[in-house]
Amino acid sequence: MKPQAGLGDSEYTYFCNGGKIIDKRLQELGAQHFYKTGHADDCVGLELVVEPWIDGLWPALNKQFMSSKRKTNMTSDFSDVSLQTDRFKPDMLPIDSQIAHLKLDDSEGKVSDTSRQNSTSVHSGILIEDFEPSLTQSVPPLSQSALNIPTLPPEYLDVQFQDPLGQEQCQESLTPVDTGVFQVPISKAIQLTKEGAIKTTLLLELDISNTTYSYQPGDSFNIICPNDASEVQELLQRLQLSEKREHCIILKIKENNKKKGAAIPPHIPERVSLQFLLTWCLEIRAIPKKAFLRALIEYTSDSTEKRRLQELCSKQGASDYNHFIRDSYVGLLDLLHAFPTCRPPLSLLLEHLPKLRARPYSCASSCLFHPGKLHFAFNIVEFLSSVEPVTLRKGICTGWLAVMVDSVLQGKGNMSQGNDFEAKFPKISIFPHTINSFRLPNDPSVPIIMIGPGTGIAPFIGFLQHREKIQEQHPDGNFGAMWLFFGCRHKDRDYLFREDLNHFLKNGILTQLTVSFSRDLPAHGGDTPPKYVQDNIRLYSQQVTKILLQEKGFIYVCGDAKGMAKDVNDALVEILSKEVGVEKLESMKMLATLREEKRYLQDIWS
Repeated sequence: MKPQAGLGDSEYTYFCNGGKIIDKRLQELGAQHFYKTGHADDCVGLELVVEPWIDGLWPALNKQFMSSKRKTNMTSDFSDVSLQTDRFKPDMLPIDSQIAHLKLDDSEGKVSDTSRQNSTSVHSGILIEDFEPSLTQSVPPLSQSALNIPTLPPEYLDVQFQDPLGQEQCQESLTPVDTGVFQVPISKAIQLTKEGAIKTTLLLELDISNTTYSYQPGDSFNIICPNDASEVQELLQRLQLSEKREHCIILKIKENNKKKGAAIPPHIPERVSLQFLLTWCLEIRAIPKKAFLRALIEYTSDSTEKRRLQELCSKQGASDYNHFIRDSYVGLLDLLHAFPTCRPPLSLLLEHLPKLRARPYSCASSCLFHPGKLHFAFNIVEFLSSVEPVTLRKGICTGWLAVMVDSVLQGKGNMSQGNDFEAKFPKISIFPHTINSFRLPNDPSVPIIMIGPGTGIAPFIGFLQHREKIQEQHPDGNFGAMWLFFGCRHKDRDYLFREDLNHFLKNGILTQLTVSFSRDLPAHGGDTPPKYVQDNIRLYSQQVTKILLQEKGFIYVCGDAKGMAKDVNDALVEILSKEVGVEKLESMKMLATLREEKRYLQDIWS
């Protein structure tokens, strides 16, 4: 018998694949399910699957052990077993009683009625029930519920500050030794979108000519970027550590701590300043997990604030957590603004904040077309913070890059390079993806379909550039068709790489170019044109089916995971079902086969 669960992210092609492989292998070895398999999805929130799965596990275990007792003719009766824990130690109880004991013994996870009453107190003559729920405030039934909160995570780090040292002694270098990180200068910056576009899209060129860095069209690479300087400064002030920003941090493991396998987080380097640590090492915008919220409760003095944090990390407050924290992208600074009496120590942040991730980008060029150069395109991400005071924020990496190139940004695509051009651009640190499978077929005669709205077109520019140079080198070669489905909001504002695409179409590199404009109004009296790439795909259902099934072609999808990629997949299911004359389940299997054959490839992000 076996319970089986997997953790994963449905934005990736092989969702929960590790758990599924183990599940399959256990069944091959003769194991049988006594409880349903759970596939937790980090894309929507692990808690949505994990907590109900755990709740159902206990009765399933009880049922299984009861069945085992009957099969082995055990004489003891489960109903006669007492759960009076003042008379028996848990490890002396039968296994099924231990299970029940684990559920009932929740002394650390229960919030008292006294704490619960704080949420229904009267403020200025108005009951809290009259308010709408928010990050800082709940309404019944949650505000009146007893809560099951997580066990307090054990603290295990001791932080010491050392006086500022010399540059050599307190090294703050971003160049790791022998880790494949390259420091390269930005050699060109072009704004691709026109005035009035909803999003600003930039194309940057990196000079890799003096490095050993190499790539193929479709590859991705990572950029090491810092946290926003103003947010780091704000966090230092909130922690009352501004005066110690240049001090070196010394970390040690607390003696007699209760954390199993306690160790200094590997992403925290030795002997760096506090400023460097918060700028380059920790994801200060990370959505706090429930364990972090639970730990913050201990450093919150106001009873109302404490109760709300308890609710947000509790089992009963799962919906509020998802809505007000996870879905609202609330970070540490937002929490500290919302709960002003919460004053955590630096050690707690180091224990709970994850590593500041390098940001991935798709190569938008071919090294045959641009020797010694690497191009990439991105939208400057902008959004409003979700708590007061509301501020305009930019993406951690895209905002940093935009500020870096603002003074020399070219809006019309004709880059002028003066004598001081190189001095204007700082270097950035990049490193390649360890696995790159989003590549052209080895056989150039194989036809391909490319689907990439917005900046999802980036890798396909590299594909087309590469094909043009290959065809120049082999004019008598046999080359397959190249279809591109592109989409944007407005034809005259954000039609990215328009001149390049017309060039490839005119030269015969691009066989078919189909573009949709989602926000442009149709001509007066005319038919409504397709709005999205999936709409145009449906219009060419016969040709798409022929390329994929008869000509054994490849299909590539690049762009937004949650919206576009899902809609495109649904459209492909419909197309294959219609053109082949099979049920949708069968067409889904066809797409699964294409994935297994590496002929249906995705480069998607959220």
